[in-house]
Amino acid sequence: MAKRSALRGYLLEEALAWLLRHSGYRLLVDERQDRAELTGAGGALRVRGRGAVHQVDVLGEFAFTPAFSLPIRLFLEAKYYREKCRLEVVRNAHGVLHDVNENFMDHEGTRPRRRYQYTYALFSANGFTPEAQRYALAHQISLVDLSGESFTWLRKAIRTAAADLYEAQEDHAVERFPVAWMRRELREALGTCPPGVPLSGDTNAVQFKASATVVLTHFVDALEQYAAAELLLGFPSAPFILPLAAQDQEQFLSYVEQSPDHAVRLRRSGQAATAEWTLSPREDEDAYRLAFKLPEHIEEWISGIAEKERQRTLDIKAQFLSSITIYRMNGSGVRAYQLRYEPSELRLP
Repeated sequence: MAKRSALRGYLLEEALAWLLRHSGYRLLVDERQDRAELTGAGGALRVRGRGAVHQVDVLGEFAFTPAFSLPIRLFLEAKYYREKCRLEVVRNAHGVLHDVNENFMDHEGTRPRRRYQYTYALFSANGFTPEAQRYALAHQISLVDLSGESFTWLRKAIRTAAADLYEAQEDHAVERFPVAWMRRELREALGTCPPGVPLSGDTNAVQFKASATVVLTHFVDALEQYAAAELLLGFPSAPFILPLAAQDQEQFLSYVEQSPDHAVRLRRSGQAATAEWTLSPREDEDAYRLAFKLPEHIEEWISGIAEKERQRTLDIKAQFLSSITIYRMNGSGVRAYQLRYEPSELRLP
């Protein structure tokens, strides 16, 4: 049987693939998309490393290649524990990342093949311990904290669906939860599977399947109630990425299509771990709003000394948030948007 925390994690990963569907990458779900790097068994996708093969639940390939870099692929792993995500999870991510990035050997007479730069993003519904944050920063693993108020609706939908799925597997005495089948059902319903790629995974537990399908349908409906919501990946001048939650993606897109490079304002509310930021255009603050959280150890530093909080907030804006780049799929191409924080705007409300 699958644990409740595991079910919440599976659902969170699929929800994130949906929320990030326009963020400049395509989903890799089948070994036939790249037989040199990928393999599959039992409905699970695996990536070949130098010393082992590694199972991956959500793998994306970015549609753009940064200057002086290899094409980028992203491991997306999500944890929905009741407590903060601990060091061992981040340490495992580093081990996988190190192994797959060394899987390249050039023997005489072998056919040349493409090489990729694999990166890793860990999403957590309840944040990360200080040890996990320090380790991730040292090894360039992106930690994304989804504990903020902007994602309350998402966490609630996942908790409800996971509890119902757990009850269904108990009622029908399911010994091994059909994860591949569940992912297939969700990807078909949410439209996150790449076109032309058949999805594998099935289960013979007919009665359980009927009950679970109802739960997954309700979960998809809960997500689609927020169809205007979108999670954008922001790349600042810092060793982390920003999860930018758009309250209304149409408002955001309408503005940035007209002004792909523009100045913005920042607002910070709360303190330490509870702090959240909002971002809006300098010229028209009501045009759109994006919400995000900074890594917790940065927020704790900002709030560590009350009389220095204002200045430290300004320092973080100037050093880490002076420029944020957002990449977004636009048809078959990728658009880049530049959000700039100018010195005159680096102030608290």
